[in-house]
Amino acid sequence: MRSAEPALDAAAVWDIATPTRPPVLRGISMAGFRARTGDLVDLNVVPYPAVTVAIDLGDRPLAAEDEDGGRQEGSVVVGLAPNGVHGRGHGIECLQLRMSPLVAHAALSGAGDVGRTVVPLRDLWGPEAERTQERLRLAGSWQDRFAIAEAVLARRCEAGRRVDPEVAFAWGQLVAYRGRIRIERLAAETGWSRKRLWSRFRSQIGLNPKRAAQLVRFDDAAHRLAAGLSAAQVAAEAGYADQSHLHRDVRSFAGATPTAVAGAPWLAVDDIAWAAPAYLTPM
Repeated sequence: MRSAEPALDAAAVWDIATPTRPPVLRGISMAGFRARTGDLVDLNVVPYPAVTVAIDLGDRPLAAEDEDGGRQEGSVVVGLAPNGVHGRGHGIECLQLRMSPLVAHAALSGAGDVGRTVVPLRDLWGPEAERTQERLRLAGSWQDRFAIAEAVLARRCEAGRRVDPEVAFAWGQLVAYRGRIRIERLAAETGWSRKRLWSRFRSQIGLNPKRAAQLVRFDDAAHRLAAGLSAAQVAAEAGYADQSHLHRDVRSFAGATPTAVAGAPWLAVDDIAWAAPAYLTPM
């Protein structure tokens, strides 16, 4: 999860572990998070272009709440561009997986149905969710945990449903062009009508192509802002019509201004945990 809470120095709150070897599976990144104290961690989740699985390994349950008041505890799946998802817990310890929605469609058996919400992992994995969680709890190290998770995901991906090649192509183009490509062009290049692409993409990815493009572009803009570029420069380079357009998109996704995002400590976690985001590699 990525926090948008400006008072939270995310890099100082967490001990973060990452795999020591390159991932075998394309489109998946993994990181382990352990809070440095048992104090309450309270954060808002900011969207990024991946489906997230948080496997709860702590002694006290991790809780996720949505803007409608729904609450889930334990291991959860967060869809693309969630609406107002809020996480909290004491002494949090979890294995977090970020998946390209192409992989999530197979590995999670219905991730597209999650949409912009949060659901318990058991709803998608059944009894295997609890078995995997217990195996991860008993593992001797984070590297052992990463190996266990990768083996489970590899098996599920092999047995799972594939997205349509046209949908995979369209997502890959959105990522490659950082959201700056017209949907009409995508439809033409797939050989489908705009209506068919819209429908199939939405059912398999979880967002319609236009919103997915906005999400990818927002993620690019957020990192440019954090790198120290001005809002005017980011707006021009990230494909926004003007600074007001950038402001509206950043407010829509992050609930903050571009200035706040530029100094947001939650981006420090990305540099540590997701320095090479495999989930954003076109497949």
